[in-house]
Amino acid sequence: MALITEEQENTAAGPREEDEGDGLPVISTRAAVQTVLIIAVLIVGIYFLLPKLVGFGDAIGMLKEANTVWVAVAIGFCFLSFITYIALFRAVVGGEAFPISWPEAYEINMAGFAATLLFSAGGAGGVVLTYWALRQGGMERRDVGTRMVAFIVLHYLFYPLAIVICGILLRTGVLNGSTEVSLTIVPAAIAGLVMIVGLTIALVPGDIERRIRNLSASRPSIKFLARLATVPATLAEGVRVALRLVAHPTRAGLAIVGAIGFWAANVGILWASFKAFGIAVPFGVVVMGFFIGMAANLIPFVPAGVGAVDAGMIGTFVLFGLPESEVFAAILIYRLVAFWLPIPPGVIAFFQLRKRVSKWKSEGLPVDRKPKPMLIKTGT
Repeated sequence: MALITEEQENTAAGPREEDEGDGLPVISTRAAVQTVLIIAVLIVGIYFLLPKLVGFGDAIGMLKEANTVWVAVAIGFCFLSFITYIALFRAVVGGEAFPISWPEAYEINMAGFAATLLFSAGGAGGVVLTYWALRQGGMERRDVGTRMVAFIVLHYLFYPLAIVICGILLRTGVLNGSTEVSLTIVPAAIAGLVMIVGLTIALVPGDIERRIRNLSASRPSIKFLARLATVPATLAEGVRVALRLVAHPTRAGLAIVGAIGFWAANVGILWASFKAFGIAVPFGVVVMGFFIGMAANLIPFVPAGVGAVDAGMIGTFVLFGLPESEVFAAILIYRLVAFWLPIPPGVIAFFQLRKRVSKWKSEGLPVDRKPKPMLIKTGT
């Protein structure tokens, strides 16, 4: 599968008309069929066969018992999650250098969401498609890398932070729910370690790229390091940009609200899904179960975490002591609303984005527009 062509990578002055489509993620018919079959097997196995085998009832059959009002509430939270996600993207990736409109940001992000169906590991397909869109919009490679790193860091910063806070509050009894160390302190400790390691990247010196190139120039045996010199520099600068946004919320309030709002809205979908079956789940348990279960999205070779996330969430909430049959049904509602429902508009957005790219090339690229007030600088 060709993701990013060398020709596009070497284009310094922005994309050319004849390069349209280069670097755009594609999938063969065979791969598409395989993906659909894998997803079908996983869904049938988790929601039909497994409940039958362990005596938890029929999760799919229980859908008719769901309270439609609470399902509607879950759908409302789903809309809110995408609004906040797009707001975060527009605030961090856009700004003065890349002034895109809300419709443009919507198309990029919804198309990216659809692309995650083809990949697991936290949505690699969406990252590739977003990279393609920004390059087609005229943004320089280095700036794309920096802004996307800042976006990902700020997006996921509140993930481990929520686990740390809720884990401690559950263990100490401030929040109602299980106080088991394995469900509170252990996840909190792992999340805290991940957050610390990630943030230490910001300590990489600003001139690391120059240092690596000088070192490789004097030692022919390690010249390959010169080609990798931009990686640590881009990662470090992206983390610093994200931290500057957090440190100055008045300058980038949209980004902060977007980052927190996205996760809050997703937790809201899950909460409403449980309420649809009359299950009152303590706030701390909903948050911990959501984030621990979502960690399964990092398992490779599973399309967009299908099956892995479902099983992770189901297992987590069962360990928290919730009734098994209702847990299966509630997680199924959550996945239907949060994952499957947005896929059709995401596919439509994919084709809209291709038309948008053609329009950029005929009417002017986003980078050439009149700058808007800057939200955050990317330079050191």
